[in-house]
Amino acid sequence: MIIVITGATSGIGQVAAEALAAQGARIVLVARDRERAERTLARLRAVGPQMAHKAHIADLSRLGETRQVGERIAAEEPRIDVLINNAGNIFMQRGITADGLERTFALNHMAYFVLTHALRERLIASSPARIVNTASNAHRGNALDFDDLQMQKDYRGLTAYGRSKLANILFTRELARRLAGTGVTANCLHPGFVATGLAQRDGGLFAIMVRLSMLFARTPEQGAETIIHLAASPQVATASGGYYVDCRPALPSRLAQDDAAAQRLWEESARLARLQD
Repeated sequence: MIIVITGATSGIGQVAAEALAAQGARIVLVARDRERAERTLARLRAVGPQMAHKAHIADLSRLGETRQVGERIAAEEPRIDVLINNAGNIFMQRGITADGLERTFALNHMAYFVLTHALRERLIASSPARIVNTASNAHRGNALDFDDLQMQKDYRGLTAYGRSKLANILFTRELARRLAGTGVTANCLHPGFVATGLAQRDGGLFAIMVRLSMLFARTPEQGAETIIHLAASPQVATASGGYYVDCRPALPSRLAQDDAAAQRLWEESARLARLQD
């Protein structure tokens, strides 16, 4: 089994990658930092030494780099059994990427969209195959503003994060619809509140509060359980379009079940990435 995963150099992504490698999977990870990627590769080789695990370096907040790394993986890998979109972060200060996108939206949503698009045909050719998207219950209470997806009017870090997680669920919903009949499934999940480095890169008071709250959070091992379940369990081999919590199907918010919003988000994302949808 060949698994492509983002966000695997720390936290739940690293735990999931190691667990899947221990089960015999070959891991192809996409990371921003080469040094951290090499450390993760060393850990993967320790638990799964029989597989030629590999790392690709790319900044997933940049559309061009995300597209290029996806195309490179699709060209190099004979098959892809599972794609796990897991990279993401919370940014308390608004920032703009080289593509002119708000960076939470770019990293947490557009990277999922562009990488999946680049690997779509390889996944279909490898079917049965799976796509797993890390979302969050932080989507609740949020709605997408299609007139201001980049949050130019009123940026708040937690709102931006919550909207990006709503986008993950809507993307999964529309992706599952479009992949119906191909043998490729798409599901998303809430990992729980996990003790990771999320939201701590910016520093400041919020980062301090997050570090304190981590004392009461789940371990990365607990948070990774649903990722591993969706990637490898035979129980969900044919399930698609679902939102999972603690390895079980759950209902997301009403707005996360809006098929019209899911389709519109897809169309807007394709336009921003200059892709054929």
